[in-house]
Amino acid sequence: MAENLAIVVWAKRGCDYCAEVKNYLTKEGLDFQVVDVTDHDEQREILQAKYGVRYVPVVEIGRGHTYRGVTELGLPALEKALREAEKWDLDSVY
Repeated sequence: MAENLAIVVWAKRGCDYCAEVKNYLTKEGLDFQVVDVTDHDEQREILQAKYGVRYVPVVEIGRGHTYRGVTELGLPALEKALREAEKWDLDSVY
């Protein structure tokens, strides 16, 4: 599942939802990077500009030149986004 995806998890220390997302991705064998927003309000401003939220976790999923931000809490939204990303037709993007 989710081969060739670039995954970035925006998270903060002490966030149970963030830990749940990172544990899920690890369990699924997916590589991901973490952007820690703890004590970094400038990072939250980036989230605000990109997705209209300042909370975490936010998961960015990219494949080719197509990216999607998952801002909805809960694993079902992340699982759905990962399934959809697998179906992206990269040839039609550019």
